[in-house]
Amino acid sequence: MTTLYGWGPMFDCPSPSPYVMKTDIQLQMLDIEFDRAIADLDSVSKHKAPYVEDDGEIIEDSNFIRAHFEKKLGRSLMDGLTRQQQAQSWAFERMAEGHLAAVMAGERWMNDANFAKGPAMFFAGAPEPMRSQIIRETRDNIRETRYGSGIGRHSHAEQLQLAAWDIAAIAAQLGEQTFLFGDEPTVADASVSAVLISSATPYFDTPLTDLITQHANLVRYMKRMRESYLADGVWPELMAA
Repeated sequence: MTTLYGWGPMFDCPSPSPYVMKTDIQLQMLDIEFDRAIADLDSVSKHKAPYVEDDGEIIEDSNFIRAHFEKKLGRSLMDGLTRQQQAQSWAFERMAEGHLAAVMAGERWMNDANFAKGPAMFFAGAPEPMRSQIIRETRDNIRETRYGSGIGRHSHAEQLQLAAWDIAAIAAQLGEQTFLFGDEPTVADASVSAVLISSATPYFDTPLTDLITQHANLVRYMKRMRESYLADGVWPELMAA
């Protein structure tokens, strides 16, 4: 039995986490039969989602989840790609997850209005007397991490310019193709589409939405991936956690 732990629809997205969406898509691409359940981050060592329980074994992090099942099944989501395409695929994954997603996170967590209508709800279960302090400390930690990684040292306009270059590169790679590397979806489509969907949500007030939706091919691509892999009603209600 296999269970994916994460979260369902929030912020007008199939999940508040692009990494949960990515793993959901990749498990489907690998034809894995699995259930979905609300994550309990205190129950796993890395304290993040997604994580998977597969026949009693816990696997954490989207990349290691994919590697686990590819090894188990004896096939890869890179099958059919040339060695050069495999290298390009990995580069696009890392750009989307490590760079564009960092800008997206800043738009959600560092913008006070966006934080109040979005990530603030993650703290609803914290005791009222301590909630404000926990929120302040969490946001301060995120701010320090962003500064340490380098992205937080840029002005807001500079961060958006970096995101625009990322988005333009993805749009150029996709072109008029159905998926990033041709007519069939492969490994990078899961992560890249998930980050695009998260970044483009109109739920938050952010220029990222327009930066993505100005590319008509990316709009079609996100719609295609959502309809193919991210169905409504498959996740339990968050309140059931």
